Parts: sequence; structure tokens; C-alpha cells
Amino acid sequence: MDQEKVPKEKVKKGMDRRDFLKAATLAGVGAVAAGSIGKEILTPKSVFAQTKDPVKVGIVLPLSGGLELFGQQGIQGMKLAVKEINESGGVLGRKMELVIEDNKTDPKTSVEKATKLIQRDKVIAVVGPITSGARDAMTPTMTKLKTPLLYATDYEGGVCNRYLFCYSALPEHTVYPFIPWLAENYGKTFYLFGADYVWPHNMNIAVKKAVAQVGGTVLAEEYTPFGVKEFSGVIRKMAEKEPKVLVFTLPGADAMTFVKQFHEFGLKKKIKIAFMGFNENYMPGFTTEQAEGIVTCPHFIQSLDFPVAREFVAKQKKEFGNDAVVSFYVDSHYGHIYFLKQAIERAGSLDKEKVIDAMGDQAITAPGGNVILRASDHHVILNMMIAEVENRTLVLRKYLGPIVPPSQCAGKKMVGA
Repeated sequence: MDQEKVPKEKVKKGMDRRDFLKAATLAGVGAVAAGSIGKEILTPKSVFAQTKDPVKVGIVLPLSGGLELFGQQGIQGMKLAVKEINESGGVLGRKMELVIEDNKTDPKTSVEKATKLIQRDKVIAVVGPITSGARDAMTPTMTKLKTPLLYATDYEGGVCNRYLFCYSALPEHTVYPFIPWLAENYGKTFYLFGADYVWPHNMNIAVKKAVAQVGGTVLAEEYTPFGVKEFSGVIRKMAEKEPKVLVFTLPGADAMTFVKQFHEFGLKKKIKIAFMGFNENYMPGFTTEQAEGIVTCPHFIQSLDFPVAREFVAKQKKEFGNDAVVSFYVDSHYGHIYFLKQAIERAGSLDKEKVIDAMGDQAITAPGGNVILRASDHHVILNMMIAEVENRTLVLRKYLGPIVPPSQCAGKKMVGA
């Protein structure tokens, strides 16, 4: 049976103040603080003299090795944030400066680059990386060197560390609202296929729980190493199993190779691809037919018709050109720089421990809705949505609004505290 497109639903365009204050209360953010801090991104301060040494922020992202598209998107977001901050007066009378390192999509290199940035470049914080493997490799070093790591990529959850702050969609943001929607609209039989590393394995633990909750069935679960060029074997297995939905957790260039071959086998009309982590960055690598109908559950899409989102996309295109892609990686990395700026100003100091103490329980007005960073576990309340590719554009199918994940520190002591 061919997969039909789900009709567009009427959605509430952004959170109003009542929604925001409700989410703020759940996060433990006071109404006054949330109301004022939430305007920070859109309210530049007067420019003042900047004669002191810059505040250096280290970047450890992939610019080679397979996930460079995501690394470039993160840097794009941070460059605009830093430009805006410097043009509106900097932070504590100083300019902010990015020091960028390529981790080559490699955990060991990530640790080496982070160490260099902290010890030689004297950065106040490090932003990155992309993969969970690289993040887990870096975290002990960040803890030992007492420097905050600002992670801005979706991940599987569960980390509780004083020196790690996650602007990240967790399974509670993505999997648990997404699977019921897929089951309702496409069917309750699922095939799970992803890359053989931490994030897909742990995400699929959540997927299997969510499938069971809706009375569905997981027909198969498979993983592949990075660098595979031929997927015909696993695609034939999918054709034989006849699932209604493919939950797909293979990122980067390998994902594009798979989707192209999946399309060539003619399966896209029979099996819905639920691509976890899909974003506009993939679109140039696909034909219209190859990308059509892919569904995903992000916290931002470039076509989002909210005033703040339209303004954000316009600023990105003005800065980086009309062809600039503006994905949720741009959004999250941009936002994390503002969280850092606000924390430095709240601390009134460049002392890292004081900045860490000031990082939590603050909010920003992000393109997809107000985002709250909790002090209790250093994770965020995000506004989520379900989107589908239609004629080369990710379009909104359902706005889910603010989702409050459980504490990632529940029942455990925060490492480094």
C-alpha cells in the first residue's frame, strides 16, 4: 500500500507568554528572570569600548572525516551569534572570539584538540563535538581541566556532569512523541536501522519501548559500520519484512547513500522513512524524488512560519548568502553561545566555576520557541515539531510545543560537583 502524505495540521505559532512561564515554572526558572532573559537574543545592548583581551571560546567540531556538514552548520550559527554579541558591546567589555579546531570526526582527536584549546589558547569554554563517542571521550578531560563543554547536538541522554551543558533533544523530545504519530499515520510495524555506535544503539532502546507502548512490533534491528557503500542486502531484508516504518539512525554521507539506494529499490512508496536527526543540510545531496516524504522530529526547521524563526533565517541568509542552509544545528549552536554570554554576564566574571554556576536556570528566545536550560541537570526544555519533506522543503506537520524531559541526574550524583 502506498504511503499517503499526512495532511497539514493547524498549529499554534510559537509559545505565548503563558506557555513560556508554565515551562519556566517546570524548569525552576522564576517568572521575572525568564521574562527578561528570554528577550536577550533579540535585544542588543549599546556598544561600548572593547580594549581588553577577547573572551576566547574553543570549537571542536568535524570539518572532515564524514560529518563535516554538521560541523560547518554549527560554526555558521556560532559565527553569527559572536558577530551580534560583539556588535552590541561584547561581554564584560571584551570581544568574543572563536578558536576553531577540526576533530576529523574522531574521538581521540577531539580530546587532543580540547586539551590544546584549554591549555594553550586559554578558552573559557569548548563547544562541540557532534557524535556521542567524541563527547564521551572529551568529558573526562573537560572535568579534569574544569572547563565547561557546551554540547549542541541531539543525543541519547543520561549524562550528568557539572562541566557538560546539553542544548540537545533527548529521546523524550523526539522518540516518545514521534513513534505514536508514526503508528497512527502509517502503521505499527517498524524496522530499525542505524550506524554501529553509541547514539543509534541507545536511541533504539527508547524506540523499542515507545513501539511497545503503542502496541506495535519491531520486525528487525540492524546496524552498519561507517563507510559502507552498498546497502542492497539490508534493503532486500526490509522489502521481505514489509514494515510500515523504517526508523533510521544513520547520519552523514552514509545516510545519503542508503536513501538513494532505498529509492532505487522502489521502497519509499511502501515504507515510510522516519529519519532521526534529518535536517535541511541533507537536501542538496538528494533529488526531489529521493528526499520526498522523509519525516523527522526536530526542534527547528528553516521553513518555520514563526516571526522569530523568519527573522533568524533572514539574518543567516544576509550574513552567509541566499543559498545558506539554516538547520537545527545552526539554531542550537547559535543559542548555546548566547547561553554562555548570559552566564558570563550573570557571573560578572570570567572565572570558569562562577560561569558554570550561572549557566543554569536561564532562557533564550530561540527561533522555534523559548528554550530553558536547567541548573538541575544542565539539559534543556525544547519546543519540538514533526516535519516532512515536501518538494525539497521540510514543512511543518505538527507543532508539539515545549517538552520537559525527566532530569538526567535523577537518582545519581552529578559528576564533578
